[in-house]
Amino acid sequence: MLQESKPDLNPSPNLKSKVSTGFTDVFAFSGPAPERINGRLAMIGFVAAIAVELSKGQDLFAQISEGGIPWFIGTSILLSVASLVPLLQGVTVESKSDGVMTSNAELWNGRLAMLGLVALAFTEFVKGGALV
Repeated sequence: MLQESKPDLNPSPNLKSKVSTGFTDVFAFSGPAPERINGRLAMIGFVAAIAVELSKGQDLFAQISEGGIPWFIGTSILLSVASLVPLLQGVTVESKSDGVMTSNAELWNGRLAMLGLVALAFTEFVKGGALV
């Protein structure tokens, strides 16, 4: 009697899906890089903007016009490279998630920081000066 081969309905949990490390895949619209990098930059930018406002009393537009652009470019390059190296090596953000610091929490914090920067700029524009 021939025995039919049945498909395995319970695949091994040790098998991981292959993560694409191609540059275009990482930077695709739904890829892991764009929103994460922008969110990380927004988190740093929001905290830095509020810190400078509290220490010097400068609004966001004054910070940018008085030497903030080189700091922005340098920080953008540094954080982008630091974020891309693991992604291009095939390390997923989800694999490093643990406890409170999950990849979902990072996405939401980044989204809120992006909205916070826009709200800060808009409020300071309407008010005509620093928020604090």
